[in-house]
Amino acid sequence: MPDTWRDISARKLEERSSRIPSAWRLSAESIKPISDSVLHVPRRCGLLEPQELAITEDYDAVTLVDLLAQAHFSSEVVTRAFCKRAAIAQQVSNCLTEILFDDALSRARELDAHLARTGKPIGPLHGLPISLKDSFKVKGYDASVGVANICFKPASENSALVDLLLSLGAVLYCKTNVPQSMMALDSHNNVFGRTLNPANLKLTAGGSSGGEGALLALRGSILGVGTDVGGSIRIPAACNALFGIKPSHGRVPFAGQENGHKPGSSKLMIEATAGPLSQSLRSCEMFLRVVLDASTHTSDPDVLPQDWSQQVSLRTSKRRIRVGIIRTDGHVSPLPPVESFLNSVATSLRAAISDFEIVEVDATQVLSRTNKTFNGIVSLDGANTWFDHFEATGEPLSPWLQGRLTRRKQKSINEIWDSKGAISELQKKFLELWKSPDGSPLDALICPVMPHPVAPIDRWGTPNYTAAFNLLDLPAGVVPVRPLTQEDLAEELPGGSKPLNPWDQSNRELWTKVDRNVYLGSMLSLQVITPRLRERQLVEVMSRVSEALRPSGGREKSARSRL
Repeated sequence: MPDTWRDISARKLEERSSRIPSAWRLSAESIKPISDSVLHVPRRCGLLEPQELAITEDYDAVTLVDLLAQAHFSSEVVTRAFCKRAAIAQQVSNCLTEILFDDALSRARELDAHLARTGKPIGPLHGLPISLKDSFKVKGYDASVGVANICFKPASENSALVDLLLSLGAVLYCKTNVPQSMMALDSHNNVFGRTLNPANLKLTAGGSSGGEGALLALRGSILGVGTDVGGSIRIPAACNALFGIKPSHGRVPFAGQENGHKPGSSKLMIEATAGPLSQSLRSCEMFLRVVLDASTHTSDPDVLPQDWSQQVSLRTSKRRIRVGIIRTDGHVSPLPPVESFLNSVATSLRAAISDFEIVEVDATQVLSRTNKTFNGIVSLDGANTWFDHFEATGEPLSPWLQGRLTRRKQKSINEIWDSKGAISELQKKFLELWKSPDGSPLDALICPVMPHPVAPIDRWGTPNYTAAFNLLDLPAGVVPVRPLTQEDLAEELPGGSKPLNPWDQSNRELWTKVDRNVYLGSMLSLQVITPRLRERQLVEVMSRVSEALRPSGGREKSARSRL
């Protein structure tokens, strides 16, 4: 009789637990939440030495990689600190899948020996620990993506980005949790369970790179890599008060991922992309810069060989940055606190008149149509491959997917042609929006990440505010701005207004049928979008916007050196 999903899950959980040293295990007392938050646990649990706390809290990835190259810290010491903190993060948020600590420490010692012997780092990421979403294949480890039928089938080769990161000197030490099928926006699966939001255990950590989001929020990582086909980098970034960037397809190596589909399926659907998440925008920029600079050395045939210096940059221009504001997708209206937040963002950016030219952009004619087109193109095989996996072990659907994912008839070639034609039409139509009223081109667009605050567990609504920009293949990033306040909670829906559709009605219920206090303190974040393949321009606009909205330096000031 074949193993059931419960049998496989039990074996997988035992394997994961065995890879955490007994000395790094927490007592039940030390992991108690305070006001539904566990962010305090790493600092207060007593497992981290003062130097380990400093390494994991006082630097961003840019500063830390410089210190590693100078041998101020050894890679072994830095890697051990992050392995230890990741183990703590796992015990309070259930964010890890594969634990690579032993291999990572061995790799770190090899890098230290090389630096001592030659006086030169191996590459621009020498000795830097980087975490990965579970879908990346690392030779010798599973890439099960939380599906029982894919467990205990270790990868025989690395994903293209894994090979590239290793060649640049990185240390890969853990992989992180995802939702079942990677098509959900709350990271729960039947093998590893649910990833929790460390800042508020009642809210979602997001998906599908939710494990990365939780790990980074607890500083068990300072630079993680996720993937995004409908918001899977940007949504966890917004849920966990992080910066996150989804490039256009072809910028960052993506080949060799486990996605649960038949080989070649992605070419018929929407191409997913890989990108960074971090507490620091500088860290995200460094990741993109070093990866793009090494783009000629990747085994991914889709990657465009264009280094960072060849990308369009705004930093040499003395003119104001032209930014268009998209207030709604025309399909689901933002709730009052999101609408007010966007108003305050617009006011702040207009006040920085020497830096920004702000215009209103009505994108509803395009964005109101992207949701239906997106849903049609991502389900070409009728989810049959996923259901084949589930039924092989009797695995049920996760809560967020129940009622959303069903086995259906596979699309015909004519239906695929129609879907591809619809995407091309929408992409062409959206090009018309990249102009200000005087006809000059816009540098960027800003809009909400979602039409509601960070949602309670399994309550995330429409993905259209992020998925639209996957369908349009535009680079998009998330900037955390400010926590939601008591004043935000007091706002009400406009009197007499009616929902636009069932999606809009469901969104309204996140305000009218939820205890709003659950949202208090959760982060309000902004989404920034630039024209296709302009990732450097995206980072530059994100930096200027972040600076304008937080003049004191905000979260970027958390990355300080103690030297």
